Amino acid sequence: MIVVSAASGAFGRLVIDQLLARRPADRIVAAVRNPNGAVDLAARGVHVRLGDYDDPPSLRTAFEGADQLLLISSPELEPSRRVGQHQAAIDAARAAGVGSIAYTSFLGADTQAGGVTAAHHSTERALLASGLPHTLLRHPFYSEAFLNSGLHAAVASGELADGTGGRGINTAFRSDLAAAAARVLTEDCHMGRAYNFTGSLWTYNQLAHALSRISGKPVARRDRHDRAPGAQGWLEEQVRTGALEQQTDDLQHVLGQPATTLDQAVTAILTQPAPSAAGSALE
Repeated sequence: MIVVSAASGAFGRLVIDQLLARRPADRIVAAVRNPNGAVDLAARGVHVRLGDYDDPPSLRTAFEGADQLLLISSPELEPSRRVGQHQAAIDAARAAGVGSIAYTSFLGADTQAGGVTAAHHSTERALLASGLPHTLLRHPFYSEAFLNSGLHAAVASGELADGTGGRGINTAFRSDLAAAAARVLTEDCHMGRAYNFTGSLWTYNQLAHALSRISGKPVARRDRHDRAPGAQGWLEEQVRTGALEQQTDDLQHVLGQPATTLDQAVTAILTQPAPSAAGSALE
């Protein structure tokens, strides 16, 4: 039995999709905070169980009978609370007799104990201390943060604003990371490994060329010196420091094929209708 925690989130649902192509639905468990929000998974034959990171007894029940558990990191942003939730899940897995755990960590968590990796660093140490067999899936930032329907506006205006200073970006798409997680959970060669997943390095200059080539309309890259609003501004600052330039072939190795390329991503985005002004305001 394979249990996926936080299975009703965007990433968890993609993992479930991938697992359904590899295992019978009755061998998959979706552990979720709100089972009423996962009726679609139940309709596909997946076992849906209550498994709330803030309710340790529910986690033990959700993990019963699991040969493997995919511990998807909590969306909680406060590090100490997040670590507590992950520790509760690890303790519940041990109490329930789970065979092994795959944990969605973050690049750099093995060496960096602060900032965005703080909770992941502590969780990796907790997994080691637990004695449970485990595999670490260290994710980069999601490509969707940069490569999304907003690119339609760049094509329409003929200008791609760039706040990255031209540095390289090693993001990966959720779909590729979900496919890799499903392989780790269903293949015998990954136990005890620590994977540093990255997509192929790309830059905004390459993105502008891809937009021009695929749309058939000229798109020029323009340096933007003002800070982008919200999380996007913070992400671009990380890129400018070179923090997103680590490159490995781990993702390609686990997938057994290259991860989604920049051209493939741009093509997929531009073949979808551009968001309406009203729709953008609601996103």
